[in-house]
Amino acid sequence: MMKLSVVIITFNEENNILRCINSVKNLADEIVVVDSFSTDRTVEICNAAACKVILHKFEGYGQQKQFGVDQADNDWILSLDADEVVTDGLAQEIKTLFQREIILPAGYFIPFSFCYLGRILKHVGVGNLRLFDRRKGKFRIVAVHESIDVNGPVGRLKGKVIHYSYRDLAHHLQKLNTYTSQAAEGYTAQGRKFSKAWVFFKFPVNFLNFYFIRLGILNGYPGFMWSFFAAIYGSIKVAKTIEMQEKKSWNTCS
Repeated sequence: MMKLSVVIITFNEENNILRCINSVKNLADEIVVVDSFSTDRTVEICNAAACKVILHKFEGYGQQKQFGVDQADNDWILSLDADEVVTDGLAQEIKTLFQREIILPAGYFIPFSFCYLGRILKHVGVGNLRLFDRRKGKFRIVAVHESIDVNGPVGRLKGKVIHYSYRDLAHHLQKLNTYTSQAAEGYTAQGRKFSKAWVFFKFPVNFLNFYFIRLGILNGYPGFMWSFFAAIYGSIKVAKTIEMQEKKSWNTCS
């Protein structure tokens, strides 16, 4: 039977990390936590839960996660964030998969659902490649929303990860501001250019996608707010990119 390492990166996640660890403690052969020198009880909680805890300066999401992958004892990796939870169904699916005497793909997409404003959003989740063979893949280094690139076929699992993404609307706005700035910095470093018209058009295009095509409308008020913020995220990151590229040429307002 193949062995699995669960890799989690943390910084001040005392309110989330134990929930995440408990969801995989009967699945993982080891749990590797890479912590960016938390100032709360995160490290204490992880040590008490018998995790392999490594302190490492944060250099970027992709870099931090790849560092954790490199510290693991096993080749099969499940990458999680501290505010994510593996459902019982997904845990059993992975156990069954690893017990079978077959050649596995290079990695697996896992469907996600979000816990938002007190409700599980069943219709706006996305799939992420989170379970993979590190001999065939690694993290892509980007400013935000890092992903895993694998060399080989990719399978899809049915069990879900639940993402406890935002405590409330204020927390969502705070993270939206942070993530859009990071994305804009990445685009600027890459020399990406955007039309100002796209700031206007990206919002309705994204809202149509999240609220109607991905059926956020079926999630009631939380589904509307999620779709609204997801749509505005795209417009703001484009606007911030334009701002960064033009800011040096601005004249002082009089």
